[in-house]
Amino acid sequence: MNRAIVITRYARALVRYVRDNGQGDVVCSEAEVLLKALHDVPDLARMVEAANDVVSEFDKKKLLQSALGNRMSPELSRFLTLLNKNGRMELVGDILRDFVDMYHRSVGIRKAQLVTVGEPSERLLQRLKALVKSKTGEDVIIEVVVDPSIVGGFIFDIDDYLLDASVKRQLDLIREQFIERNRRII
Repeated sequence: MNRAIVITRYARALVRYVRDNGQGDVVCSEAEVLLKALHDVPDLARMVEAANDVVSEFDKKKLLQSALGNRMSPELSRFLTLLNKNGRMELVGDILRDFVDMYHRSVGIRKAQLVTVGEPSERLLQRLKALVKSKTGEDVIIEVVVDPSIVGGFIFDIDDYLLDASVKRQLDLIREQFIERNRRII
């Protein structure tokens, strides 16, 4: 079966399961912690995605549980047991990523990314959240990325909308205009 279809089906099933149990926020926050651990510790990701004859199913679940500080909700524990039983642990990162996105959409939360030169003020973050709320009626979670290469300004990305108000982008536009004008002269 197509990998993307399998990932989507498991993620959708987990969303329905936690919504029915009322534990969506808990499982979503645990999934976010696991995703960060899988991203930050490549060896953990390799161990979890390894074949069962290399790392046992029980050990894979224990590794993920230890990434959560040995506190895992019963719902997530049951879900990981199901993935182990069905031989789908190599997809756990993708499934959890899709689950987090689906869960946020189901409760009316959007995800956005703000790229700045330094840490933005809390006031700016609150103003952006209020702006998104007024335009969409939904709450927003803003991931802040510090990138000194943009020189100044910011880049705000939400869904399919990108607002690039960075100094780097403005300088690139000016450079392109100069190049175009010089081509006309020659």
